[in-house]
Amino acid sequence: MNKDGKRVSYSGIIAMLSVALAAVIVGSLALGRYPIGIEELAGIIGSQVFDIEPFWTKTQESLLLNHRLPRIILACLVGCCLSAAGAAYQGVFQNPMAAPDILGASSGAAFGAALALLLDLGSSMIIVLAFACSMLTVAVVIYTGNRAKGKRVLGLILAGIMIGSLVSSGTSFIKLVADPEDQLPAITYWLMGSLNGTTPQDVLFAIIPMCIGLIPLFLLRWRVNILTFGDEEAQTMGVNVKRLRVVVILCATLITAASVSVSGVIGWVGLVIPHLTRRMVGNNYKHLMPASMLFGAIFLLLVDDVSRNLLATEIPIGILTSLIGAPFFIYLITREGERH
Repeated sequence: MNKDGKRVSYSGIIAMLSVALAAVIVGSLALGRYPIGIEELAGIIGSQVFDIEPFWTKTQESLLLNHRLPRIILACLVGCCLSAAGAAYQGVFQNPMAAPDILGASSGAAFGAALALLLDLGSSMIIVLAFACSMLTVAVVIYTGNRAKGKRVLGLILAGIMIGSLVSSGTSFIKLVADPEDQLPAITYWLMGSLNGTTPQDVLFAIIPMCIGLIPLFLLRWRVNILTFGDEEAQTMGVNVKRLRVVVILCATLITAASVSVSGVIGWVGLVIPHLTRRMVGNNYKHLMPASMLFGAIFLLLVDDVSRNLLATEIPIGILTSLIGAPFFIYLITREGERH
């Protein structure tokens, strides 16, 4: 296939993913324990712009606008951010096993949320404290990694493992002293990851840091390709490797922290989705980054649909992503092994 042919195929894949995402969003809006018909769905959404005589119930309108729509938007945002962060980390660290929590962002957010639940600070403070502790943990990791001897990238990874383990110990201690009747179940449920109870305020809180991180990653995606060549070769191309790496890491960390703070710990999305996307569009980050964003949004939204509709009791979304992601990743690496 020639160069022009590849460009067409990439455009076709992006178009296909975009259409699939739109279809899944519409289906998710109509799907639920209290189904909303397509006609009522279009009427409620259209009434926010046009003057339409209501032919739906107030319950349907409240359910859609205050609960279901914010949850669907947040599922797409979180899936998009975790996938983009995973792809960025894998490029920066030149490690196919790199995931969004490699620098301790998830561990820090878990500690902050557990502390907020222990202190009974309320739902809004859970998100704020989770986000703050996540960013603080990553700041400590970066500071420690920069002071380590040897290769800076390896120092960051090792610092992330050590600081993340230390923060996780703090979370375990909080679980130990928490009230087993009330606080401990709440902490355990949050750590399993869930979008249950999402409000429009949660979306507004998360969307700003998500956009601040996603936009630079999207604009700099072609430069991430240069980082995969190694520092020396990248410098010969006139790229400030240190500055570019710092920007990409900070942006990926910011969107990871924002995602985990509103959704809890959701694993495997940032590890598996970039690998699946590479099979569709290749390793070129110019195409890999936007495709990963779209695919991640579709994947997490579908998993959330299963989470809230499969059983009478909602299944924590982190459990489902692990059940799907771990076996699928084993399949991916064994298939790669068969090729060599």
